[in-house]
Amino acid sequence: MRPTIRRVLAPALALSCLCAPLFGASPAVAGEPGAQALDAPGLHRPVQITIDTWGVSHIRAKNSDDLFFAQGFTAARDRLFQMDTWRRDGLGRLSEVLGSAYVEQDTASRLFLYRGDMKREWASYPAGTRRIATEFAAGINSYVDWLADHPEALPEEFKKLGYRPARWQPEDLVRIRTHALGDNLRNELARAQITCADGIGATKALRNLEPAHTPRVPEGLEPCDIPDDVLNTYELATAGVTFADGTAKLADPAADPLTGAAGGSNAWALAPERTASGRPVLAADPHRSSSAAPSGRYLVHLSAPGINVIGAGEPWNPGVSFGHNGRVAFGLTNMPIDQNDLYVYELHPDDPTRYRYGDGWESFDTVQEDIPVDGAAPVRAALGFTRHGPVVRVDEKNNRAYAVRSVWTEPGTSPYLGSLAFQRAKNFKKFTQGLAAWKTPGSHLVYADTEGDIGWVPVGMTPRRAGNGYDGLLPVPGDGRHEWDGFHRQDEMPRALNPERGYFASANEYNFPEGHPVTPTYEWHPRYRKDRIDEVLSAAEKATVEDTLDLQTDQKSLYAVQLLPYLDALTSDDPTTQKALAVLRDFDGVVSEDSSGAALFEIWSMAVLRPAWLKQVAPQSADNPWFFAVPEVGLTLESFAEPEKWFGPNGAEVRDKLLLDTLPAAFRILTNALGPDPATWRWGALHTQTFRHPLGDTFGPTPRGGSYHTVQHSAYHLMDLQQMVGPVFRMALDVGDWDASRAINAPGQSGDPASPHYGDLHKLWAGNGTFPLVYTPEAVERNAAQHLVLRPADRQPT
Repeated sequence: MRPTIRRVLAPALALSCLCAPLFGASPAVAGEPGAQALDAPGLHRPVQITIDTWGVSHIRAKNSDDLFFAQGFTAARDRLFQMDTWRRDGLGRLSEVLGSAYVEQDTASRLFLYRGDMKREWASYPAGTRRIATEFAAGINSYVDWLADHPEALPEEFKKLGYRPARWQPEDLVRIRTHALGDNLRNELARAQITCADGIGATKALRNLEPAHTPRVPEGLEPCDIPDDVLNTYELATAGVTFADGTAKLADPAADPLTGAAGGSNAWALAPERTASGRPVLAADPHRSSSAAPSGRYLVHLSAPGINVIGAGEPWNPGVSFGHNGRVAFGLTNMPIDQNDLYVYELHPDDPTRYRYGDGWESFDTVQEDIPVDGAAPVRAALGFTRHGPVVRVDEKNNRAYAVRSVWTEPGTSPYLGSLAFQRAKNFKKFTQGLAAWKTPGSHLVYADTEGDIGWVPVGMTPRRAGNGYDGLLPVPGDGRHEWDGFHRQDEMPRALNPERGYFASANEYNFPEGHPVTPTYEWHPRYRKDRIDEVLSAAEKATVEDTLDLQTDQKSLYAVQLLPYLDALTSDDPTTQKALAVLRDFDGVVSEDSSGAALFEIWSMAVLRPAWLKQVAPQSADNPWFFAVPEVGLTLESFAEPEKWFGPNGAEVRDKLLLDTLPAAFRILTNALGPDPATWRWGALHTQTFRHPLGDTFGPTPRGGSYHTVQHSAYHLMDLQQMVGPVFRMALDVGDWDASRAINAPGQSGDPASPHYGDLHKLWAGNGTFPLVYTPEAVERNAAQHLVLRPADRQPT
């Protein structure tokens, strides 16, 4: 891959004062001076909603049913187009409104729907989930029905695309699986491709395996026989939907594999002995796509008898996954459990509808479904399944078929719905008991409470892989030699309560105790973010919420700190190399947007040095794009520390030559992009972030600091340096003094351009700012921007 920089500029969106009422004028309601009233069919008793200055809805209901009804209604009011698109994509119903071009994507999505017994499905979630989902869907439908009577309020996206929002069924919330996390299938394919080109030994350059492990080619697998497009259907099913200027863009994940860049997250809890207040502090900042407006997180406050919880979740899920309930605070980071495998089948030589299993042959299960198509007749799709899962590729020419085995086919694996179990928890015991039902995604739950306890609970459905060295790192034959033997119980996982060091932190790194019998995965994230968090928190004695917010935006790269010393003793007669060495020797490792050293370091280390290093250690497969989508730079440092082991005799000379030979190219890239004077270079002039709305509105480009390896995480595209993944939502909770907590959710709480909360948080986010996550009734009222009352449609007094 040639390191180039493609500058992408987008005009900043000029936001006017969007202060019109959301629902038009309506009579004031008793008890809420100046409140607007809205009739909501299906509601039992009135619900009061206070929308604060920052667009967070504080919902007060008289019972739980009306509370989750109102959450669905409120989420739809702010995010209806985003939610409608998510539903259509997940259910395979895009063609119904976008036309025949989406039939292939709909077919792919339908392969991964949950198709098991719905009684088992509902029973696999926390008690009451079905009722909550039913009320939540009813709330969405109530708003959809209200729009039918008030077409002038229909969000502009629907008007421009020419269709109306759909009504929901409760089952829609749980049957969709394709928004779950999991990159392991791509790693399996990449490892097979690298093995084919350079041998199994070269796969060590792909990911650092922890605990230490040496993969081997599974018995019966021929890595070179696997077609490069074997995951295209899976990629299409999980690609989502994008729009440009109000026009839907057909997904083509194979066109740019770099868009699969790794996400991640940070979370920590500080014990009272390490804080200035003597109360715990809990923080979380998940790293997901940072290019979409609105974001994938939605803040809400839910209050009714027995529940008073505030925080963030996904807009299409009831409850919250990050936040607190007045007693217990919780956040999470991803734990990359290996929950998927690619299976390879030998087809019967005379009948390609059958595949080998054991000593015999089994037939594919085939489901015929009609896919509705806008402006055309429905298309009949044939969906194939093996005993392991959906068929994603049939290669009749080579007598092979491929299927994906995933926990997604198991009951109870709709992502994040397990969080309903701890909305009302009051202590660590109840919190952990509730997590027994959590299955996806793999997560580290971080905990703190008003009694001063802090803790950690890792959760997620972890397959037991049985027989023949089966480790999940490469595709395996589907003939019965490599099977899942059930799943580990949650109580087999480690956990911690009040660790001696006075804090717990997770940044997706390998953190299971040495020798622990459960290995959720061998592929964890590099430790640089976690080590930097440890560096700061281990020295904390009187930490504050403000200190936590500073750490969330910390830009120090320990990768840079550890790599740069290898340049100290190097010299060169080449003038360009000398200039590059001078810039990097002045670089302090802080990847700030204003740093010239950061600009050169990132271009050199990621776009020039890494490809050259790969060419050295995996010469035939160095251009495999998955090397760059998930850059494992820790292995580069390992090779530099043990050069003879990695490069052979005279390894240190090979290392030093590699370092020196790559510097001039990086310096020339910066010169061409930013001019000849390094003093004028800025990382933020190259590395920017832009939120893009389906209608074509943009927020940005915003200069950004950070990198793949900083606590302020940025996974950027190596071709244009645009940030793809980063911390769009952040929170820092003062456990006990809840109104002192802080949060941010960019570019705004609403996805509707007609809302005053469409992009009002972007400037604050761009400056690494936050707002108060107010909780008490007094603080909510002081910061109220609008009052709304939802009324039962019959308006009967209560």
